[in-house]
Order: sequence, then structure tokens, then C-alpha cells
Amino acid sequence: MKKKDIVTGRIVRVEFPNKGIMETPEGKVIVKNTLPGQKVSCVIIKNRNGRAEGRLLEILEEPIDAIDSPCIHFGKCGGCSYLTMPYVKELGLKEQQVRRILNPILENQTQSYTWEGIKTSPVKFAYRNKMEFTFGDEELGGPLTLGMHKRNSMHDIVSVTGCRIVDDDYNQILSATISYFGELYKNGKISFYHRMKQIGYLRHLLVRKAVKTGDILIDIVTTTQEDHDLSDYKEMLLTLDLSGHIVGILHTKNDSKADAIIDEGTTILYGQDYFFEELLGLKFRITPFSFFQTNSLSAEVLYGTVREYIDGLYDNTTEDPGDKIIFDLYCGTGTIAQIIAPVANKVIGVEIVEEAVTAAKENASRNHLMDCEFIAGDVLKVLDEIEDKPNLIILDPPREGINPKALKKIIDYGVKHMIYVSCKPTSLARDLEILAEGGYYVQRAVAVDQFPWTNHVETVVLLSKGEIPSKKVKVEISLEGMDTDGFKDGATYDEIRDWVQEKYGIHVTNLNIAQIKRKNGIIERENYNKPKSEDSRQSETTPEKEKAITEALKHFNMI
Repeated sequence: MKKKDIVTGRIVRVEFPNKGIMETPEGKVIVKNTLPGQKVSCVIIKNRNGRAEGRLLEILEEPIDAIDSPCIHFGKCGGCSYLTMPYVKELGLKEQQVRRILNPILENQTQSYTWEGIKTSPVKFAYRNKMEFTFGDEELGGPLTLGMHKRNSMHDIVSVTGCRIVDDDYNQILSATISYFGELYKNGKISFYHRMKQIGYLRHLLVRKAVKTGDILIDIVTTTQEDHDLSDYKEMLLTLDLSGHIVGILHTKNDSKADAIIDEGTTILYGQDYFFEELLGLKFRITPFSFFQTNSLSAEVLYGTVREYIDGLYDNTTEDPGDKIIFDLYCGTGTIAQIIAPVANKVIGVEIVEEAVTAAKENASRNHLMDCEFIAGDVLKVLDEIEDKPNLIILDPPREGINPKALKKIIDYGVKHMIYVSCKPTSLARDLEILAEGGYYVQRAVAVDQFPWTNHVETVVLLSKGEIPSKKVKVEISLEGMDTDGFKDGATYDEIRDWVQEKYGIHVTNLNIAQIKRKNGIIERENYNKPKSEDSRQSETTPEKEKAITEALKHFNMI
């Protein structure tokens, strides 16, 4: 296969988050935004070292168990991925993806663990409590649109007035906003912000609605390039017949070049700049830009799992935990901290967003939780300033995972147990490798379907402290400065590792690869394979991994 070739094949599996693996007589091709069982055609956009990637052209045949999409926007809108897949099959796919990513870590640990499958969301539709819509057009010179980015496009916007993962109040607000500003746009009296040209006025519409209380907060986001009176828009919104109730209408100014909502000044047009939601019997005050799980009912499942794991640590045990001090790192508005507060003597939450920390403090006070302390700042720096020593640490980082330097400080506390809540399994796997090197192993793990029909999935992991494995030394490998004259057609460590994973389903480390390259006469610089001290020893690569890496070196013409 070469670039621009058009190939046809069937998708045999989908790897996280949306990488369909298509089999053809010429080999495997990665085709994004496809489903298992689909027969598709694609055009090859890349083929390097035997790894081909294609852009989807057409779905030629659906799987035999495919269902009709309940959403009229599916396929054009880039929000959902699995609306034509039976829900039980979607759950199986997500669980399989998480297991495939975590298996190399789980299989490498000597301690036993319990995999608890995947927990479902209590609701499958109309579950989101927050939506960020973008102003734009679907085609050049077309009418004003307000909605989601078109699939595979950074610029075209699709109006999604029939979206199924929000309730009808969102769709009414969206339709009314398009109608109001669409007429002004048509008559040349208002503009939307062109991301490439960096000119225009209307940027985003942020809508947040609490499932339990029915509170609705609306925020119209614009630049300061034009000056418009938004009073009539506010009054129009207040006339809408909604099942919930509007508690605030805001106007946020944002002249940032980033395609994101950046608060550079917010004015209250009506009501207040916050709303209330309830989780597991607690009440939370949520501000426009603070993080809060976007599926309230499934968040109860997610956080209930965290509390269940903690309860399990102290049930049926004679161990006296003493004063239980729990760190909740990357705590957001302090949701987890407050849910677990009854089982602790003290909970300390750390969060970098000051607005979220302010909300966390107010929420703890409102819920009469006096033993919760919240600190604003970067976890990496704040840990140096906290005098208390934790008995248990909860980690709920953003999608990118944890800064390795911060993770080292976390490991140095030496707590017996940690709980890691992850919204991206690949970041989780990377951090679990580092935690394993620090002596931690997975005791329990479960996936949670927080976002039905999308390619996102949460994972909760209970970690326990074991022994640091055999004085294992972590060796950083770099190709910089290597003598590569003998294998100019060779591959990087990442490419070798990915090829082995794809071909054999085996996870290998840079150290494994370096050892086998050395065996085959590919000499690294002296220190690459040399232990840091005389009594240190490196774990040997298993025969299975040695064979797989050797085949990879042959594949890339390196031996």
C-alpha cells in the first residue's frame, strides 16, 4: 500500500479512543471513526514502516447487529461515536479497550487483582449537565449555525437542535438562540468569530443544567470587537417554556485566540452566576467554568465506587487506621473530598483552579463538613507545603494524567493505598507503570461508562503498597547521539514498541528493546544499559518478548 491508494476491508476491532483496525490482503490499516464489523473503504494517508493509516471514504456495509441511530445529527456531528451500536456491545467494546491498555501492567505484577467489569450509566440519553456550543457556519457563506464541530473538521459547525444526549431544554435554548442571532446575521447586523481570520463577535453558548434541582445557567460568549445590547436576547430566553428554571444569564468576554471558552470578564445579565446540583445527598454550588462531572447520575456511580473502595479497606479488619487523613489531589470543586469526608478525620483537597477551590470551600461549609480543607495551587508545588501526612491518597487528574515529578512526590509518601480515578486509560496506564516502579500494584479495578454513545470511558483503580520489584532501575532511552549508520532504515523505540503491541499483543519497554538490540550487535552508548550501581540488577527480557522484538528488528531491516 502506498499513499493515495484506495483500499477496502473490514474493521476487526476498535482501539481507544477511535482507531478502527481494518484488515486487508495487503495488511492492517488504522481507520478512525469506524465500528467493529463495518466494511469500509479508505484512502491511504500514511504508510511508514508497515503501519498504514487511512481516511474513511465510505461505509460499504454495516455490522449485522447495527441499529438505526436515534439522533438525526449522527455522522455529521463529531460528538457521538456509537449510536448505531447496541448499548450492550458498546459496553463490551469500552471494557475491552480498557483491559487491552491495562493488561501489560496487570500481567506484569505478581500480586493477584480483581477486575470488576464495567458499570453502566443509570441514564443513556439526556444525561449531560453541560454543553459548550460554537457559533459558525456549516459551509462558506451559509447561514449562521450554532452547535458542535462537524466530524473531522476544526472549522465547520453543525447545528444540533435534535441532540439526544441533552434534554429538550438545551435544544429549545439552542434553537431560540439560532433564531434570534440568525436573523441579525442574515441582515449583516452581527457576526460570528472566524477562527482563522480572528475577527467576529459571537463565539460560544455555554449551557449548564442540574439534573436534580433543574437549575439552568446560560452564558453567551463573545469577543469585544463589536458592541451589542443583549437585553432583548435575555428577555427572549426568559419567555421560553422550559421544564427547568433559568437561574442566571451571563455574558462572558473572550478575545483569546484559543478555540476554547476563556473567561476574560463576565457580566450577569440576569439572576446569578452559579447553580446548584445534588450528588449522593450533598449539595454543590457550581460556577460557570468550574469542573463538575457532566453526567450527574453516573457521577454518583463513579464516586460511589470510590467510597465503596475506601469502605472495603477498613471493613472486616482489625487494623487500627488511627487518624485517617486523606488527600484528594486534583479535587475540582471538592466533590470526592466531601463524599468521603464522613469516613475520614480530615480531607485535604488540592486544585489548581482557584474558582473551583472557592466553590469547594463554600460547598463543604454548606454541607456542614468542617474537616475538609482545600488548597489552591499546582499539586507539584503544594505537596511541599502541606505538613500533614496522608493515610490514603485519591488521584483524579485531568486527561493528561499526572506530572511525573508530582507522581514521584506522591509515591514518596509511602501510603498503603491509593485510589486513581481516570478519564483516559492511556494516561492511566503510563502512570500505573511509574506507580509500579514505586512498589504499588493494582488490587481492584473497574470501568465506568460515564458518557454513553461517545468514545470516552472512566476507570477507577485501587492500588496497594507492595515491595519495590527487585531493585529495578528505570533507564531512560534516547536515540540522540547514537551511531545509526548501520541501520539508516531503522525505527524509533516507539515504532518498535507499537509494532510489537500490534503484531503480538505484547507490551515491551525501552529497556527490553535496548537489551535485544545489544544482543544483536546494535550498540547503544555505554550508559544506556549500565546499572547505576554495582549491586543493582536489571530484569531480563523474557523469551517471548525477545522473540517479538527480534522479529520487529527484522521487520524494520535493523538486523
